[in-house]
Amino acid sequence: MQYVHLKNTPVRSGRCSLAIFMMKMKTGLPNKLLSTLFNISKSSIKRAIATVRKTLSASFVPYYIGFQHISRQDVITKHTRPLAEQIFGENGLQVVLVLDGTYIYIQKSLNFQFQRRSYSVHKGRPLVKPMVIVSTTGYFVSVIGPYLADGKNNDARILEHIMRSNIEDVRDWIDENDVFIVDRGFRDAVPFLSSLGINAEMPAFMKRGEKQMSTEDSNSSRMVTKVRWVVESANARSKRWRFLDHVLPTNQVPYIGDYVRIVCAIANKFYPPLSHGNLEEDQVLAAKMHHLSLQVNGLKDYVEEKELHKRTADWESSDVDDFPRLGEEQIRPITCGSYQLKLCASYTKEHLEGNCEIQLHKEEPNLLRVRLRSRHCSSRSYLLWVKYDSASVVAWYCRCRSGSRVVGVCAHIAAVIWYLGFYRHTEDMEIGVNDWGQHCDDAAQMPTEVLDGSDSEGSQTSDIEE
Repeated sequence: MQYVHLKNTPVRSGRCSLAIFMMKMKTGLPNKLLSTLFNISKSSIKRAIATVRKTLSASFVPYYIGFQHISRQDVITKHTRPLAEQIFGENGLQVVLVLDGTYIYIQKSLNFQFQRRSYSVHKGRPLVKPMVIVSTTGYFVSVIGPYLADGKNNDARILEHIMRSNIEDVRDWIDENDVFIVDRGFRDAVPFLSSLGINAEMPAFMKRGEKQMSTEDSNSSRMVTKVRWVVESANARSKRWRFLDHVLPTNQVPYIGDYVRIVCAIANKFYPPLSHGNLEEDQVLAAKMHHLSLQVNGLKDYVEEKELHKRTADWESSDVDDFPRLGEEQIRPITCGSYQLKLCASYTKEHLEGNCEIQLHKEEPNLLRVRLRSRHCSSRSYLLWVKYDSASVVAWYCRCRSGSRVVGVCAHIAAVIWYLGFYRHTEDMEIGVNDWGQHCDDAAQMPTEVLDGSDSEGSQTSDIEE
């Protein structure tokens, strides 16, 4: 109650009203159930929620979210991760912001025009889109919107509308050479941002006709995703308030912006940063990633020159007993992050403990080859190569979309290194990946026996003809 001043009523106290609102946001329980829990009428529950929403929006939210509530210098000094400053900043004077649209799902409207304009072809359902702007530590700088979800309201158009309309005086807040880290959905807004002097950092696209990104594009994309992940985690943090994760009735559309801003303001005030980093460690990691981004993938060139993806006779199955032992703390610098390590157990469960064959080159015993199936498509698999010595992994190359990069590795290569260097040397370590499919029936396993009294298709046709 320190930040909110709510009046008591004959039915409920101000503290009770706040508790009703917080429980509604956190659990998403229907008003009828809240009425039972708090022993007050359903109409009183509605009034309590509306009163608290208006009060928080007026007396709490403006102090903890929005471009007006924080200065540029505070964002730079208090809410910028050193890694992002080292990678994208030039002299410590630029603000680095991460932008992304989040989705709030709604029911189908009886207003056909709104129904069409709130329908997202991408998601296949009606929704509205608030634009979330966070710092590189996950601090919510602003939440603008919500916007409609049709083709005229993609992320690029929304961002351009925000800048042209100067919402929250954003153009006075932003300075030249500031950095916006965005995903590929903002590609059409990049020229406009450049005209304002804003540097837009975005993952690269594969060129037409190519099946794999170049090493340079893969490296630059990894530099972006190393920082951009924080906005996804920030959106997930807001959706932990279950009310925002539910499908909302259309009569709540006028208040969705208030709800999202209240939740994000609470996160700014009471939650710890999603990513703060360590100055020394981030400086070392940024220097390493900068250095690697300028390198070429020599193993890729060697594989393509020797056509090692075609020559099967040069390979033989092996247990690779001379592969160096590596701890997870030694593998993490190779992956340049934790995401790939989280997938290693799943790949190991499906492939390396199954019938996956690890092969060594006959003439170069320190070069191994593995084929792993894609986790997305069962009909697609990727060849990968890893070169090692007695103490470390020297080089790698995978034929997946991003497998040529040297700034980190793809999940396929990480899985092979994790299995050979760590998992198989760890006694009594179980992979916590359950096969829930064994509890389901599978129509693909069709019995070959014919049921008694049934005829084959051919005999049935013969009977009809007769």
